[in-house]
Amino acid sequence: MTDIDVELVNITKKFGELVAVDDVSIQVTRGSFFSILGPSGCGKTTTLKMISGFEEPDNGDVFIGGERVNGVPPNHRRVNMVFQQLALFPLMTVSANVGFGLKMSGVPKADRQARVEEMLEKVDLPGLGDRKPDQLSGGQQQRVAIARCLILDPTVLLLDEPLGALDLKLRDQMKIQLKRLQHEVGTTFIYITHDQSEALVMSDEVAVMNEGHLLQIGAPDELYSNPADYFVASFVGESNAFEGPITHLENGHAVLSADPFDFKSPTHPDIRVGENCRLFIRPERIRLMSSDAGSDPLYDNQFPGEIQDVVFDGAVARAFVDLGHNTVITVLVTRTSDTPLPVEGEAVLVGWNALDALCFPE
Repeated sequence: MTDIDVELVNITKKFGELVAVDDVSIQVTRGSFFSILGPSGCGKTTTLKMISGFEEPDNGDVFIGGERVNGVPPNHRRVNMVFQQLALFPLMTVSANVGFGLKMSGVPKADRQARVEEMLEKVDLPGLGDRKPDQLSGGQQQRVAIARCLILDPTVLLLDEPLGALDLKLRDQMKIQLKRLQHEVGTTFIYITHDQSEALVMSDEVAVMNEGHLLQIGAPDELYSNPADYFVASFVGESNAFEGPITHLENGHAVLSADPFDFKSPTHPDIRVGENCRLFIRPERIRLMSSDAGSDPLYDNQFPGEIQDVVFDGAVARAFVDLGHNTVITVLVTRTSDTPLPVEGEAVLVGWNALDALCFPE
């Protein structure tokens, strides 16, 4: 038996002249939490609709549980879908909402009630079965919608930006709860989002899409540490970005000129002297040093600057350092009891190793 629950093979979908999804191939491992991440209009929701059967690919094949499902209507595919708009029945109780699909399938009442109670336990809503949806919080309503799908025992649960309508604190809570729930029930989740934080926190694997193209698939830490191109580097995680030509090679490093700065970065076969490139350096890779300490030979890139602002966020802070020439970089500073945070107007040095940067041709 295959360990792949969903496989897309070279699928393409056009709407008139617009190619919404262009030759995309994906394999989703059984029991995993798989996210498709990308900006609005990148093709991720269209991809999800081709899995569910609400859209048919113009080219390519869709397999669910090893069976080709091209042309199979949505109600005959072993998938269920949760949308941002939950579409709960407002006049029904929570229990009636969760058990609705079982009732339509002819499951006896006693069996139905037992399964509903069990599912409400799994989604942390015990004892709330008699309430109406409008008596629940947004996060609780979201869990009712998920329970209504999971109780039908789908092979795959598809989630189309389900947390988008929640406030920030609720979204953070739901990210943890969704991942825990997926791990507990073992159902394959395919999750659509434009929020890289959601994808990185919850997923076993993430597919990054842009303009209909699949750019990279990998574990969250792989996408963050080893992005395939400049779009993935800029879209996944926070970065300081510079662009300009590669002027020369020096001691095994490529030197990118972003006038008047020269930045040393790793070199690889795709980087050539004279070619325009984009360089990225993560805020946590930059060291903030006192200007009185002088330069540090450990760092290939060092520049004087002035603290423009410090944004405090609990155990960490973001320092915005003005290097002059309309160039401000972000540095992540870990707060400790014996290390005071920098203050606005303070003269500093910033430094980082060339090998910690990411450089891609445009």
